[in-house]
Amino acid sequence: MSFGMAKLLSAGRFRVSAFVIFICYAPSVSRFWFVLGRRKGRQCVHQTTEVVYLIGYDIGSSSIKAAAVEVESGRTVGVVKYPETEMAIHALHPDWAEQDPDDWWNNVCRATRKLLQDYHISPGEVKGIGIAYQMHGLVLVDSEMRPLRPSIIWCDSRAVDIGNDAFEQMGHTACLQSLLNSPGNFTASKLRWVQQNEPELYDQAYKFMLPGDYIALKLTGQALTTASGLSEGILWDFRKNALSEDLLNHYGIDQSLAPSVAPTCGMQGNLSTEAAKLTGLAPGTPVTYRAGDQPNNALSLNTLHPGEVAATGGTSGVVYGVVDKLIYDEGSRVNSFVHVNHEANKPRIGVLLCINGAGIQHSWMKHQVAGNSLGYGEMERLAGSVAVGAEGLSILPFGNGAERMLNNRTVGGHIHHLQFNRHQRPHLFRAALEGVAFAFVYGMNILKEMGLDVNSIRVGNDNLFQSAIFSSTIASLMGSRIEIFDTTGAVGAAKAAGVGAGCYGSLEEALQLASIVGTFEPQPDNGPYLGAYERWEKALEWMLNY
Repeated sequence: MSFGMAKLLSAGRFRVSAFVIFICYAPSVSRFWFVLGRRKGRQCVHQTTEVVYLIGYDIGSSSIKAAAVEVESGRTVGVVKYPETEMAIHALHPDWAEQDPDDWWNNVCRATRKLLQDYHISPGEVKGIGIAYQMHGLVLVDSEMRPLRPSIIWCDSRAVDIGNDAFEQMGHTACLQSLLNSPGNFTASKLRWVQQNEPELYDQAYKFMLPGDYIALKLTGQALTTASGLSEGILWDFRKNALSEDLLNHYGIDQSLAPSVAPTCGMQGNLSTEAAKLTGLAPGTPVTYRAGDQPNNALSLNTLHPGEVAATGGTSGVVYGVVDKLIYDEGSRVNSFVHVNHEANKPRIGVLLCINGAGIQHSWMKHQVAGNSLGYGEMERLAGSVAVGAEGLSILPFGNGAERMLNNRTVGGHIHHLQFNRHQRPHLFRAALEGVAFAFVYGMNILKEMGLDVNSIRVGNDNLFQSAIFSSTIASLMGSRIEIFDTTGAVGAAKAAGVGAGCYGSLEEALQLASIVGTFEPQPDNGPYLGAYERWEKALEWMLNY
């Protein structure tokens, strides 16, 4: 071994305890090369002087995020967002929401070029690509792989009645036992809407796909999907571990419209020459991971095993717990999907609670009550000057449409027990944060009824959980420890891509370097929190019975 190589290894550049080192000499260039590989066949191969990267995308409805991760250290090299302003959502009719799939693609290309340029990454150094994406959307393409219409995205509710009718006609028990969900307002029901209302377009359809499937198609030229993706569209039969023939037959949808199934984490195609030109990446770069944003968020927080729970508090709020059995809620207040590491003989099911009215209420307080003079940090400080319970003020945050956990009721946002001579802006700020926290607690109690353990919750460092008031309220009422991780969905997608590309031996290895940057513990005296929650819950019950 040369002195330079020994120095490199002793400096910790490479972990050698689990590796075999092969040394080769190339006479033509008078240079030693070596290849590091796991004894069990890991083959993320690179030169001694080369730094190897993975790229992950998060395809949101607001923007596209792209992240680069260095393989050996697991370090996030950089994250970019494109566009800086939010992408447009088009609503031609009330309750509709559509986006042009090629807007996503064009922004993926721009974000990738910016990432490579800003962080001085050579295209040949990228060894794998992962994709996280907005769930439940529908993209229809023709035989030339061109979109036939704008995508019907996750927050479009035109197919609610179609899904409800199918639930009744197919039978609640039959749906829940095979699909683990009501057909609801998900991808399959949206496809049925196109069939019924746009038959000429439907007749031209070659494949239906989810938003992440379309981005993978543009990268590789291959129309594929995943079991995880099909389950989020309510198109997966969990008992048969296959595409749901029962639901497709009920809707009169030909099974040939479904793409072939690829592994969630594994080879899904190689970058085409055309896509390489548009993104700036190297032709042949493998695409090795894709998953919906919420399963991917859970993965990013190393939430992979039964009993582990992840949460996020953005515009809407999500709690996502992993179980090892096929469970469902009789009232369909929560949804069960194939998790990223699910296997037929080793089930990993993600049980998802969604709260539409979450961060959007905090944002409304910022823009309509705080105004331009106060930032979120100052709102938090003012809210902290008020005792737990906001001196009797309660706010319901359900002003962002129908809430599935409330049996699809549209309750609206409400302020209860406001006293003009007593309550001021700090009370409103505190009651707004507590109101969202109480909604999380209400939903988590549904998960507890289903047998999920919520004693420990993992969250990211970029949403409502940054608020000590919000997080302490949940921790104290649930008796839970909240761990804050420094990661994002795009970073998680990049690391998962490293498993599919052979750079890591497992998802656990890929995610082990995620760092905890903060924690919230339950307060020893939760009496004030409990009293405030009980007042809030009574206000909710009054509204539900109104």
